[in-house]
Amino acid sequence: MRFLSVIAATLAIAQGAAAVDIQKAIIVSFPHVTPDDVVNRAMDDIRKAGGTITHEYKLLKGFAAKAPQKIIESVTAWSSEYHATIEEDQIVDISDATPN
Repeated sequence: MRFLSVIAATLAIAQGAAAVDIQKAIIVSFPHVTPDDVVNRAMDDIRKAGGTITHEYKLLKGFAAKAPQKIIESVTAWSSEYHATIEEDQIVDISDATPN
């Protein structure tokens, strides 16, 4: 019986180690009046959580990133006072699919 307990504990530990926070591709944008240190804090938080900044925008105040869901939720919460927009990065198709 003790052998089964050891195996169950080992499997539980292995399952916990294998549970990795899935990274999502996101776009984060702020109003142009937002201080630069707020944008930099968001990027730093994402990097510290194991995410990557894939693009920093120059015309807009924002960036694209791949980040774990937990840090996305955290950045969404604290950046709401700055009216940040955080959305999933996705492909947009503008072709007209309706026949003439």
